[in-house]
Amino acid sequence: MTDDNRPSRAELLHLRGRTLSKGDPLVPPLTLASMYHLPGDPAGHRGYGRSDNPTWEATEEMLTHLEGAESVLFPSGMAAIAAPFFALLSAGDRVLLPSDGYYTTRLLADRILAKLGVTFDRRPTASFAEGGFAGYRLVFVESPSNPGLDLCDIADVARQVRAAGGLTIVDNTTMTPFGQRPLDLGADIVVASDTKAPGGHSDLLLGHAASRDPALIAALREWRKLSGSIPGPFEAWLLHRSLETLELRFDRMCATAGMVAERLAAHPSVKTVRYPGLPGDPAHNLAARQMQRPGFLIGLTLASGEAAEAFIAACPFLRPATSFGGVHSSAERRDRWGDAVAAGFVRLAIGCEPPEELWPALDGALAAAR
Repeated sequence: MTDDNRPSRAELLHLRGRTLSKGDPLVPPLTLASMYHLPGDPAGHRGYGRSDNPTWEATEEMLTHLEGAESVLFPSGMAAIAAPFFALLSAGDRVLLPSDGYYTTRLLADRILAKLGVTFDRRPTASFAEGGFAGYRLVFVESPSNPGLDLCDIADVARQVRAAGGLTIVDNTTMTPFGQRPLDLGADIVVASDTKAPGGHSDLLLGHAASRDPALIAALREWRKLSGSIPGPFEAWLLHRSLETLELRFDRMCATAGMVAERLAAHPSVKTVRYPGLPGDPAHNLAARQMQRPGFLIGLTLASGEAAEAFIAACPFLRPATSFGGVHSSAERRDRWGDAVAAGFVRLAIGCEPPEELWPALDGALAAAR
């Protein structure tokens, strides 16, 4: 780790190299195995593909380095989100969720966990601490919220939740460990979809959870093994490859997003812009305190839903897609999924295109949609 508790970028690239013997491959082998050679006493050896896989372990080592905490790999971001709920909750427990966060988390609560006797409350991210946290077993935070990009004070929330006897889980999907470090701010568990920027190439589904509490990690690993919520070895191998370039891609994406957000805020076709890096953003001061980078997501509102769809369709460097974090920029009108946003609201995810080419394309698409 570096002096400011962020992971060493150079060490990340050499984790495997430290353990290599002469003639070993520099990249981890892809291990496709459901069974292992296991004569005699099985203790201390890999036994079955649902419990152990060396390709997972190599990728978890990288995630552990990035998070500064032991990490557990899951087959998707939602699997990582679901794991603490199923591993830690019992009938009668209360959970607090963001009302404006990723909608599938709320659907999991409403359609599955409520049937098991778990009670859920919701609050907007921007006023998340109002009302306190007494009586909650788990408090689930998403900051910045997706898609509205509101923030809450993670350190303050985690402090209050701990004092009330609960646990704080933070979904850090939009930021990655290079943009925000919830565990350093006091969170008990961080979860994330590695399908997004960590994978970065729109070709895998994975997620992870990390914690500095050994008991919590043990519970998550047991849930993974018993539920069968395990990652595929090939996907783990792809993520290992992608994590080596995450810092470079994330840096490019954030730098370009800052430039684009400034120009969008001054554009006559744009009604409003949300981006924590803008000095005029309502969350700017909090973002400056708790985030290392303001991220690569921008929320912009155009005059109508039709204008938003026309903007996305007119830009040759935007892919209309319902995810984000790839090397290509993407955009989506989120009202079509029922999010509580204006009809003309667009979640713009900046990729790795050269900024001097991306901005003219965005500007031209805005003109075409006007």
